[in-house]
Amino acid sequence: MGWETLRLWGEDAVRIEPLTGGSANDVWSLRIHGRLAVGRLGTRSDADLAWETGLMHYLDRAGLSVPVPIPTEDGRFFANGLTVMTYMEGGPPETAADWRRVADTLRQLHRLTQDWPQRPGWRSSTDLLHEETGTRIDLAVMPPGAAERCRAAWARLAGRPACIVHGNPDNPGNIRMTAERVALIDWDEAHRDVPDLDLVLPHNAAGLQGEAHDIAAQAAAAWEAAVCWGDDYAIRRLAEVRAV
Repeated sequence: MGWETLRLWGEDAVRIEPLTGGSANDVWSLRIHGRLAVGRLGTRSDADLAWETGLMHYLDRAGLSVPVPIPTEDGRFFANGLTVMTYMEGGPPETAADWRRVADTLRQLHRLTQDWPQRPGWRSSTDLLHEETGTRIDLAVMPPGAAERCRAAWARLAGRPACIVHGNPDNPGNIRMTAERVALIDWDEAHRDVPDLDLVLPHNAAGLQGEAHDIAAQAAAAWEAAVCWGDDYAIRRLAEVRAV
């Protein structure tokens, strides 16, 4: 099944134009019942999509600005790998003050999800101290010594409380800001982990100091190297992780 599944949202549901959505999904702007929306077609499992759409509903009810799942005409929040969500107006953060608003929103996310379960099939950074694989991560395919460097960075997070992290909030394209609110979009990398991974932001907007900033920056670089391994970006991120 592909985009023909869109008919489940109504006979008038149409695609408008493709959007930037990363390599894992086909993302389009849509019109659903005359209103602008966003559709994402991918290969996530039903369990994964149930986790994500459930999280979006919870965060929306708690007052966080996130894309809200739009149900099919028979009440499902996803079908055949397709999810449809509300379109979030706004632009990316540009100034240091903007990024401080992003940091405040992330800390609100972290407070709200301390008891939220792990995304199906995923591992946290500290889980990977003892595991080799988790969803897109396979430490065994990294070059000699790379896994050891990543684990040394993640070991510094051991014992810290976990929550849901967005997973890629330093990408301005994942933020939609207006004067009234900060919306976080693109939750493909969200999972349960140590919140420090979300707080390495432009302008050091989260205000991490000294060793706290070093721990977070090394752990985040190691995570992005592992989760993206195989492309030039991952190689650059691994180069930021200190040798053991």
